[in-house]
Amino acid sequence: MLCARECPDWCLLLEGHTELAPAAKAGGRPRTVNVLDRFAIDFSLCMYCGICIEVCPFDALFWAPALVEAEPSRDRLVEERSALQDWICSVPPPPALEAGAEPAEEAMAAARLDAVAAQREQV
Repeated sequence: MLCARECPDWCLLLEGHTELAPAAKAGGRPRTVNVLDRFAIDFSLCMYCGICIEVCPFDALFWAPALVEAEPSRDRLVEERSALQDWICSVPPPPALEAGAEPAEEAMAAARLDAVAAQREQV
């Protein structure tokens, strides 16, 4: 992932594997797809530079509205994907567009995230 490669502190922890996906068309070959097993951020290493947020092509990373609280142990400063998913509901929406402006990619990503949050609330 681009975010992990560009991070100067290597604080993004990614683990995954590959699987064969069935062919899209009859008679086609199965494709190899990457499956993410673990995504975590080690805040004991992070220097809050924001490079990962800027380079993420999916707008999956964002600045948290609140700071990460200090912990007595460095091990407790590693936030796994489940905790990070809970934070997404606290991210404020982007400001409204001016009349006649085209929606930014970030706004479309925010709309997708709102849809995901709404689906999670229904479950």
